Amino acid sequence: MDDDRPDVLLTGLLFYDLVLTWHGQPPTPGEEIWTEGMGCGPGGIANLAVAAARFGLRTSLATVFGDDFYGAYCRDVLCDQEGVDLSLSRTADGWPTPVTVSLAYGHDRALVTHGQEPPYTQDDLVRDPPEARTALVHLQARPCDWLAKAAANGTRIYADVGWDPTQEWSTALLEQLALCHAFLPNEREAMAYTRTDSAMAALGTLSELVPVAVVTRGGDGAMAVDQITGEYADVPALGMDVLDATGAGDVFGAAFVTASLGGWPLAQRLRFAVLAAGLSVGHHGGAPAAPGWYGVDRWWRSLTDPELKRAYGFLADRIPADAGPPVRYAPVTPPAPHTPVGPRACERRH
Repeated sequence: MDDDRPDVLLTGLLFYDLVLTWHGQPPTPGEEIWTEGMGCGPGGIANLAVAAARFGLRTSLATVFGDDFYGAYCRDVLCDQEGVDLSLSRTADGWPTPVTVSLAYGHDRALVTHGQEPPYTQDDLVRDPPEARTALVHLQARPCDWLAKAAANGTRIYADVGWDPTQEWSTALLEQLALCHAFLPNEREAMAYTRTDSAMAALGTLSELVPVAVVTRGGDGAMAVDQITGEYADVPALGMDVLDATGAGDVFGAAFVTASLGGWPLAQRLRFAVLAAGLSVGHHGGAPAAPGWYGVDRWWRSLTDPELKRAYGFLADRIPADAGPPVRYAPVTPPAPHTPVGPRACERRH
């Protein structure tokens, strides 16, 4: 579309992520392990922001940065490197940027996070939401006021949901789906919230609550129903080697929105999202692991499997002629601090 609206609006908590990877067992108390790999970068809501921006979507992010090195580094990566619009974001004096250390081993991981409650809520940050084409949101137990305002603006809401630490899985949360265009939980979350015992049964229940229902299944792929078009799709996962699965669900969501904005058939939307998530798990961290069009193009050009060539043949007409520059994956350590020169385009409305 020839307008200046954001393609996707995002808000949520940002983290500085430090990811350590190896192929053995987790350390026991008193044991020291030397890891085989390490990467750092912005995480949390930044996973969605970078994944969307690398697919060429005009991405507006409302989050809070601490006034510390970690906050400045994450802001530089998002604004200067990835071109994310941060005009709705704020830097909080005296508030430390949350830091997560992820210990990723095999197909599992353990997380240790230091952080404090942010000084601004989502409604503080997005009091008057822009008329974005879509918004990608994590539903919370307490509904946010900005969500209803965005839906009233004509913004299509694509939602997922996090793990419920109380394990109560309140069905009241599903009432928020009345505002949503699509819902993309994982298999365990979908079954827990719908009180069903299979991904298929959960999908059936969710498809009665939201126009587009998607259930992601990790190593088993994903399935979806689009009540608007009457389509159903069930797509297998790709056999990717897993280095770090952090943020794979966020990459899936950003890819699904990208394909949805393009008006693709449901099976193509689902295959594209499964592919993007699969490509992300081969690199450290959440946000820096997002493949973007560059990564998808490289995979497509190197593909020799005739069956996958047929299944993903639609990419020949979908990948842009200019797939963009090589993506920057997570560095082992952040570069030395620097002072940006001149105003930043992504902060143009400050």
